[in-house]
Amino acid sequence: MRVYLETFGCQMNELDSELVRGQLLSLGHEFVPHPDEAQVVLFNTCSVREHAEQKVYSRLGLAGVRKKQGEQLIVGVIGCMAERDGVDLFKRYPQVDLMCGPGELDRLPLLIDNAARADAADRSERVALAGNKSRRSATLQAAEDNLELLDLSRAFEPVANDAKSRSAYVRITRGCNKFCTYCVVPHTRGAEVHRPPSHIVDECKRLVDAGVLEITLLGQTINHYRYTHGTALTVDGHEAPQVGPGLAAFRKPPDPGARTTTFADLLHRIHEEVPALQRLRFVTSYPRDFGDDILQVMRDSPRICHYLHVPAQSGSDRMLKAMNRGYTVSEYLEFIDRVTTTLPDCTIGGDIIVGFCGETDEDFEQTCELVRRVPYKNNFIFKYSPRPGTVAFDRLADDVPDEVKRARNNALLALQNTVSARVHERWVGRTVPVFLEDIRERAAPTGPANGHVALSVAGRAPAAATLRIRQVIGRTPGDLIVALPAPENAETMLGTIQSARIIGSKPLLLDGVFPTI
Repeated sequence: MRVYLETFGCQMNELDSELVRGQLLSLGHEFVPHPDEAQVVLFNTCSVREHAEQKVYSRLGLAGVRKKQGEQLIVGVIGCMAERDGVDLFKRYPQVDLMCGPGELDRLPLLIDNAARADAADRSERVALAGNKSRRSATLQAAEDNLELLDLSRAFEPVANDAKSRSAYVRITRGCNKFCTYCVVPHTRGAEVHRPPSHIVDECKRLVDAGVLEITLLGQTINHYRYTHGTALTVDGHEAPQVGPGLAAFRKPPDPGARTTTFADLLHRIHEEVPALQRLRFVTSYPRDFGDDILQVMRDSPRICHYLHVPAQSGSDRMLKAMNRGYTVSEYLEFIDRVTTTLPDCTIGGDIIVGFCGETDEDFEQTCELVRRVPYKNNFIFKYSPRPGTVAFDRLADDVPDEVKRARNNALLALQNTVSARVHERWVGRTVPVFLEDIRERAAPTGPANGHVALSVAGRAPAAATLRIRQVIGRTPGDLIVALPAPENAETMLGTIQSARIIGSKPLLLDGVFPTI
């Protein structure tokens, strides 16, 4: 069948979609680039941000119009919205034929087959959700984890001169144990489950053998990865995914009698056992329980990128407590100081929520002070919006007016712009490796800049206002975006790592040149 798959939300969802795509391709399905060409339309959804949800609802409305016009179309909602909303989504959107939660994606081919065969009124065989299983009963099933088979059987075929296929995600953990009051992830993705380190290393090896240059390890709280060997085995004696040890395990020394692979150990193993891997990075880091052992492995391993995405969410202790983040501002700053001391060239990104329940002007000013203090290359700044299924939605009043949220959001964006400009400026004059990802064109109102290629219109010399320049866009190991003049062979350079000399900077961009071109 012809399948269209659209992904909303985070990197976890992007990886889930890649795995689903490989699974369906292996079963003979064909993927098409536009929903109008498809017999099956799938939306891989996210519940973290309201904006992403509204996009899904809009897409469902368009799919409903097609079905009302008589098209034979299977519509599926997969991912976190499916898990959170459950079968109620069928009532609100009768055009939906199947639902599959993020913990049940291995069952998606069966659901599609059932939807193609079943009577329109029968949906009992078109739903795969964790539902109201207790977290304990669900995690006790970790050793019988079919999602692990989905990870291990992924299909990956890099394409020549295609940067996206030279970079890959590898999941090391699923789920989350922290229960931040604004976040639905622990409810939709379940408790923390850690993959066996040998499975992770083997997957990295296969990806590199297929041509991947850069791997990003994924985990909701990635530095909490800890695998205790010998405690989770399959019936034939092989290591299996296991439930995370819980937050208490990081408040005391490790058991000297246990053989354990920590996150630092895993980073070191991948770096040493996959020597052809040119870049290794990871997201997302939790500021508490981030040991010096991880920083030391990063320092001593030249192919591990010196970049940390470590959300603060607020600069107010009162707000952090209301969010159930589990650390104070001073603890966050102590972590940042350890990072900058051990890795002076490390770049730092983060997330911040403005207008959370009860946030005062003083709380917001404390957040601004944190942004001034930390050398963030960027921050993803969001206005708080209540998410169904979270503690805050049920127990905390959303009492900050929307106009105040907007004003604080804009003020913090402006402040972050100033901080980002200062961080980027420090890289001017350096030569750095850049992973080339894309080619773009932009207007050059005063004529072509030195070294840039001007594009004419219909063979005529363009006026100054219509001049455009071609640029190659890439990323440094620290995840800084670099724009470089595009040479004639720019297309053949995509998906490669090249040296670039940085000659200028903007708040979110570095300007560079190829020193040998």
